[in-house]
Amino acid sequence: MKKREVTFILVALILGATIGGLIGDVIATFMPSGAAKIVLSKSIEIGLDTIKVDFYAISLTFGLSLRMNFMSVLVVLLVIVYFRWWYL
Repeated sequence: MKKREVTFILVALILGATIGGLIGDVIATFMPSGAAKIVLSKSIEIGLDTIKVDFYAISLTFGLSLRMNFMSVLVVLLVIVYFRWWYL
């Protein structure tokens, strides 16, 4: 694969996870209480706590956190299937 294709796929995966998470949160807000609302509203947060490095004149903060819910995983899987079908 070319570098451009890899970049495009990575951007598509990140956008898919973000948009999927947003769609899942919006749908879960308007659903009546029940099993479907629980599945859509629960999310898992994966990542590292923030690390702060404080020098005299410069302060740096590092951290990375991913919050995944059902819809974001579903959209990421759909993006993977789409690109696998399109490029292979």
